[in-house]
Amino acid sequence: MAVKSSKPFPKKRCGVLGATGSVGQRFILLLNDHPHFTLTAVGASPRSAGKRFSVAASWKQGIKLPERIGALVVKGCTPEEFKDEVDFVFSGLDSDVAGETELAFLQADIPVFSNSKNYRLDPLVPLVVPTVNLGHLDLIPHQRRHHNLQRGFQVCNSNCAVIGMVVPFRALMDKFGPLERASMITEQAVSGAGYPGVSSLDIFDNIVPYIKGEEEKLGAESRKILGSIEDENTKLSNAGGLLVDGTCTRVPVIDGHTHIVSLKFAKSAPSVDEAKEVLRSYVSDAQKLGCPSAPEISIEVMDEDDRPQPRLDKDKGKGYTVSVGRVRKVENGAYDLKYVAVSHNLVIGAAGGSILNAEAAVLKGYL
Repeated sequence: MAVKSSKPFPKKRCGVLGATGSVGQRFILLLNDHPHFTLTAVGASPRSAGKRFSVAASWKQGIKLPERIGALVVKGCTPEEFKDEVDFVFSGLDSDVAGETELAFLQADIPVFSNSKNYRLDPLVPLVVPTVNLGHLDLIPHQRRHHNLQRGFQVCNSNCAVIGMVVPFRALMDKFGPLERASMITEQAVSGAGYPGVSSLDIFDNIVPYIKGEEEKLGAESRKILGSIEDENTKLSNAGGLLVDGTCTRVPVIDGHTHIVSLKFAKSAPSVDEAKEVLRSYVSDAQKLGCPSAPEISIEVMDEDDRPQPRLDKDKGKGYTVSVGRVRKVENGAYDLKYVAVSHNLVIGAAGGSILNAEAAVLKGYL
């Protein structure tokens, strides 16, 4: 269960880069009721800059655009326009502009929590899933020294498909040791493609069996996330030996990614009951640290034959919980266990993951 931190949690001002896009809007939705973070600045492309947010954005969230947010004037995504109004920024920028923009904010000594892919595999940038590897935030002082910064740093969260994969991996690895290999099929929601996303003629009554660039991320990002921080918190080492093979598909679901996973352990494999108990009892660092948005349960194990399902289970723990079901033995011996997992691709898989990372950075004294 999540615990309430005994440390005081100061109020912080934050901004959102790429605020008019689908991930940017999810940041705004989640920050609207945040007890400690106040959204004070929004940034977007030059065609939106100078307009009120309510005019610049085509608001696609499930609640009415908050009046205060709608009245904010959209800024250009430059540190000069943000530096006096924020303590840090969240980036929901597209990868084609995120690289230069996020680097400019970092060099201006402004902390950046990024949802973009550009710096995820940079050895100086922590790639953090908040319910898996918050300890990697301890690379921040080394990153600051490298860039000669006083308060700025950069932290990335992972690809939305990777996040739903590594949370159960972490729980099982902590108890039963390293994994030798993993094979999976992902059934990814259309919201993961942004707005307007996949053409209706391509996705209605259909499954698209390929998502460009996704399959390569499964192994590269998961090995970094599941690795360790070493050499007095100056080096990130990948999880050695873990082979990941996957097929990523796009399905006609709005929100919620599904993973159909088979695992092979490097050592002796657990029984089904042992695996389910370990998954049920897993308590993440975000819970232990007392992050305000941390779920009460990081992994919910379901015993029903027809669960989890994205429609019914993506919002567990307000979208921060990963649901796991259909845990079974693999009869042919090629793998040890198989299961199905569902996670919310825009909450724990995107904006919510970045917000949890920022909460942890505050509680660890980096913000």
